[in-house]
Amino acid sequence: MLELRRLRLLRELNIRGTIAEVADALSYSPSSVSQQLSQLESETGVELLRRTGRTLKLTPQAQILVAHTEELLDSMERAEADLAATMSTVSGTVRLAVFQTAMLALMPPVLRELREEYPALRVEMSQQEPADALNETSSRTFDLVVAEQYSGHSAPHYGNLDRRVLTHDPIRLALPARGAEGNAGFDRVRNLEHAKSLPWVAEPEGAASRHWALQACRLAGFEPDLRYETADLQAHVQLVASGNAVAMLPELVLRDHRDSLRTVDLPGAPKRTIFTAMRHSSLQSPAIRAVRKSLHAQPEMSDASNLAILATPADFDTVEYVTK
Repeated sequence: MLELRRLRLLRELNIRGTIAEVADALSYSPSSVSQQLSQLESETGVELLRRTGRTLKLTPQAQILVAHTEELLDSMERAEADLAATMSTVSGTVRLAVFQTAMLALMPPVLRELREEYPALRVEMSQQEPADALNETSSRTFDLVVAEQYSGHSAPHYGNLDRRVLTHDPIRLALPARGAEGNAGFDRVRNLEHAKSLPWVAEPEGAASRHWALQACRLAGFEPDLRYETADLQAHVQLVASGNAVAMLPELVLRDHRDSLRTVDLPGAPKRTIFTAMRHSSLQSPAIRAVRKSLHAQPEMSDASNLAILATPADFDTVEYVTK
């Protein structure tokens, strides 16, 4: 009889690539992971891992086991969801991955609402980059993710994840408020092209927002002077408000800083898409459904185009897109 715990280690190795990463993800020691995989080879009587240089490759027989392991984990998750649905109380733990803006702008009212309505429900939240969060949700580290993507720069797709649009968040050019001392160069900006000689702040190399902002500037005919980089959008706000930089910022970041910033519309009225994703096998989980439903029901989820997402309280699987 094959042991699911060992099968899962093989699956994790297929996802992550190295024994060390599997050990780190599952809080094992590397030697323990190696021992368990060796025992799995003994149980199956076939070679599962083949060393190529310094890396381990899964054999075709191992890939067969990985595919069956995915099915087993999905089946177990559906069984747990069906069992939980028979209970009168929504309880358990939901592991949630979010990016920074969502943690600051969206989650506080959601967490408050969930605490009041479902006192037996525990939500554990971790700030993650969207691409990493989607991968980890697919891999079962998280149960639900709030992620973002920019036009022309799609977030990764995973076949076992159900994605639903949460909102479309307008992006604008952010500048310091008018009239502040030393801000004459910023006050003259009326469109994106006027900002070509000003210092810019952006997220670090590799971030979707940085790639998108660079392309927008290049399409406008200039290369931005990227002097500052940080993943912290609140730092972006402070650098702009203090007259040290300009930035392209989404509405969810801008809305609480109207007194210290002014904005200029960008060509084409661009928006980023914010969405939630969870595994298909957990769609019937009352706990995960409760968190997702609360997110989609927030008033802030109506975007500037009045595209609202309405979720029926009785059955969150029914989602209606309504243009008001």
